[in-house]
Amino acid sequence: MDRGGFGERLTQFFLPIASDRWLSILRWGLALQVCLYALSLRHDWNFLYAASGGLIDRDLTEQLLSLESMFAPRMGWLLRTGMWFGVSEKNTLDLIWIALLIASGCLGLGLFCRSAAITAWLLHLCSVKSGGLMSYGADNFTTIGLFYLMVAPLPDQYSLDHQWRKRGAKDPRLHGFFRRVLQLHLCFIYFFAGITKSLGTGWWNGESVWRALTCPPFNIIAPQTLIVFRYFFPLTSIGICLLEIGYPLFIWLKKTRLVWLAGIVGMNIGTALTMGIHLFASIMIILNLAGFGPGILRV
Repeated sequence: MDRGGFGERLTQFFLPIASDRWLSILRWGLALQVCLYALSLRHDWNFLYAASGGLIDRDLTEQLLSLESMFAPRMGWLLRTGMWFGVSEKNTLDLIWIALLIASGCLGLGLFCRSAAITAWLLHLCSVKSGGLMSYGADNFTTIGLFYLMVAPLPDQYSLDHQWRKRGAKDPRLHGFFRRVLQLHLCFIYFFAGITKSLGTGWWNGESVWRALTCPPFNIIAPQTLIVFRYFFPLTSIGICLLEIGYPLFIWLKKTRLVWLAGIVGMNIGTALTMGIHLFASIMIILNLAGFGPGILRV
């Protein structure tokens, strides 16, 4: 066995030479994602995170969070800091929302990229953890994306930090490493999601798709319309399972990569249009385009 050759191939796999275009896609996409997240919660922000009198008392959700981990960031830490400086809870919540929006703007422009990424990650994580009973998959994947952005070799060539502040580009192999980790992460996510779906009968007879489209608040299509297309539900659900299970294989093959990426993007656009989960669809599209999008038309 040629150990030297194996080690070299392993090094080339985990440290490939890559441009920073994947990072630009991730930065722009997450800037838009965080901006839309903040804007979508603007009218309910104080109602969601108030210590009392809100939809769900923040103290209750944070007590439940403490049972899982005492060190998970939470909104209460920021609010207590504000109170220490004599700022009321309402004003502190408003400042947190404004800071989150400013961080997303800085990410979009590529200005103070590292600080903006850390700020966006921390504030988003605090809001997600303190509103844990109201959070869902989109919040978790956004946090994951912000973490990748926070530790990535910023700035990229299209950022203002690079253009105006003359911050140099990082080692192409370093970009290759971080992009490869993101790619492998996506493979694990889709493969196990597909395996989990395929273990239940609902994804073989179309029942799971029917339930997803008729369960409030995702039932934006009238049942009368769904009944017309009921015979397509088994094909759709089986196709989704095969698309996700086959992701770790076919997304790597040059001849099938574009088809599989288009299928994943199309699947997420479909869920956004039929179920109204736009933020979930957008974050998954962003992560996939960042991971496998750059250079795909040239392979």
